[in-house]
Amino acid sequence: MKSNKCFIVIVLSIVILHDTIQPKLIAQSTNNLLIKEIYTDFNEVKGKHNKFYKMCVGAGRANEGLRTDWQEQLAYIKKECDFSYIRMHGLLIDDMFVYREDQEGNPIYFWDYVDKLYDFLLSIDMKPFVELGFMPSDLASGDQTICWWKGNVTPPKSYDRWAELIKNLIVHLTDRYGEDEIKSWYFEVWNEPNLNGFFPGDMKEYFKLYSYTAKAIKQVNSEYKVGGPATAGGNWIFEFTNYCYQNKIPVDFISTHTYGTQGFFDATANYKTYISKTHDRIIDHVNKVVENLRTSPYPDLEIYFTEWSASFSSRDPVHDHYFSAAFILSKLKKLEGAVNSMSYWAFTDIFEEKGAGDRPFHGGFGMLNLQGIEKPSFYAYKFLNQLGTYELINADSLSWVCKNEDGDIQALFWNFTNIRPPDIDSISNQEFFIRDIGTVAKEKVILKITNLPSGIYALKVYKVGYRVNDAYSTYFDIGSPNYLSKQQVRIIREFNNNAPISSEIIKISKSNKLERDFVLRENDVILVVLDKL
Repeated sequence: MKSNKCFIVIVLSIVILHDTIQPKLIAQSTNNLLIKEIYTDFNEVKGKHNKFYKMCVGAGRANEGLRTDWQEQLAYIKKECDFSYIRMHGLLIDDMFVYREDQEGNPIYFWDYVDKLYDFLLSIDMKPFVELGFMPSDLASGDQTICWWKGNVTPPKSYDRWAELIKNLIVHLTDRYGEDEIKSWYFEVWNEPNLNGFFPGDMKEYFKLYSYTAKAIKQVNSEYKVGGPATAGGNWIFEFTNYCYQNKIPVDFISTHTYGTQGFFDATANYKTYISKTHDRIIDHVNKVVENLRTSPYPDLEIYFTEWSASFSSRDPVHDHYFSAAFILSKLKKLEGAVNSMSYWAFTDIFEEKGAGDRPFHGGFGMLNLQGIEKPSFYAYKFLNQLGTYELINADSLSWVCKNEDGDIQALFWNFTNIRPPDIDSISNQEFFIRDIGTVAKEKVILKITNLPSGIYALKVYKVGYRVNDAYSTYFDIGSPNYLSKQQVRIIREFNNNAPISSEIIKISKSNKLERDFVLRENDVILVVLDKL
């Protein structure tokens, strides 16, 4: 009885809190607000909407993909966000058992775990963006490892044996899934070799590794796609392309990574991270890669950022925060047309580089937490997935307005405000984003859509922002427990269930125009969906 009474108190306190919050979302003063108009004409089409943002998403390591909860979360992410590919570490490390040597030193190949993982991906209509790494212990030249799962990061003791491993893997995948299927996959060589923690060799050593790997893949089928250098911070692009050109090494795409915080990855994650207020690292990195490629021997190669997010740390509370939704959308809007993919790192907090997360919201990379609760970053991608086939002409830099062939309209717009203090060295993300950070109204947005076909429409408005689809704030309200009971999970979900904040049936007739006003607080995101009935 005692636990039931506690539960009732929690529920009542949240209901009371919820009632006090809701009016603030609806009735905010519009005094001294920036007035912004988003104007678009139903008949003025910019072109087919570029959905580069959902080409790929990241995950921790391959062995995690054999877990039931991981698979359930990925199936949900596929359904709601519709990513096409997924990339992860550790395909070749010891816990996948792909390579061992017998007592005489002869190779033993084992593909069962790889098959189980890839069979599942294909069953939910996803494909692997295959990261080839790290080194099986029996093939490694040293004992340096990274992460809790101790992936060996040293070069192979025999490059010929490494090439045979890669060739046998590709032959097996071809036999199992067919040439046409494998032609649609991407094979990326290693992960962040410019960081000593991930590869103790130098640039020359990585180029050697890439050369042996790319040639082994192309021996099986010249049409299979291979690329690199998979570096952190957009580095080595010019050197890599020159090396491939001068040595006639095959390369089909460029891959690299970028994050919004200062510094680089450290597997311990016991350091402080800072989102810069003075410059935009992500945009800087993308511009650098584009410029380096433009002046390289391969100016037309496709560019895949196979990791990106607000922070490179798996213990950074910015990943849990409502700030992330507007951050994600702002960066993607700026990068539209610049690259072929921005692969968000990662889809789930079932992610063990530093071991399992020690709290339900521990700053993990995921769009879903350990219990599968949706974070604001999830809603950024869910809203993006609801945008239609064609983008309408729209001068606003913080919005998309799209439509489908059947006449349905979607308008996605947001406020982006860096709420970090001006002095970024004075307080880290780990200190700043662990509090209940309120917001103020920033702007009034007037949405105007003209020349709409006459008819009856269902108009629904969805939102993510402070205390709206903001599970982290609800987690604060229930005391930030180290463990969530089933009841607490249910409570968090009930208060963050993506229900529309408004819904109505409207008639578009003589004026053929829709006009609505919205007040946006700091980092609010609004999705307006207009479905023709």
